[in-house]
Amino acid sequence: EIIESTIWFGRAARQDYAVAYNITSSGLDDPDVVLVENYACNSDINFTKYCNPDVDKLLVAQSSERDRQKRRALVSQIERVLAEEVARPIIQHGRSAQCWQASVKGMLRQENSIHNHWRLEQVWLDK
Repeated sequence: EIIESTIWFGRAARQDYAVAYNITSSGLDDPDVVLVENYACNSDINFTKYCNPDVDKLLVAQSSERDRQKRRALVSQIERVLAEEVARPIIQHGRSAQCWQASVKGMLRQENSIHNHWRLEQVWLDK
C-alpha cells in the first residue's frame, strides 16, 4: 500500500504496519543522528520499538567519546549487535548522483551526505 508521508509517520509511530519501508534520511552521517535516533530505547522515531539497554549504554559511550578511533570501534560494536539482533533490517542504501559543468569552479564534492556543501560561497562560473 502506497501512502502519503503525513499518514506514514503516524502509522509508523503507532506500529500500524506489517512491513514498512522507510526512505527518510538524516542530515548528517553521524552515529548520534543515525543510530541514537533510530535505535535508542526512548527515541520517538524508533518505530520498531527495539530496545536493548546494553546498546543504549554503548550509544551513550560513543556519543561522549572524543577519540575518533575509539568512537569508530564503539559504533562498529553497536552495528554488529544491531545486525545480529535484526533490530531493523536494512533492505537497501540509497544512491544519488550529481551532474556538473566544467565551467563551474570551486565546487566541493559531498563527502558523506547529500546535505553537505550546499552554501556555495566559494563557487563561481568560469565562462
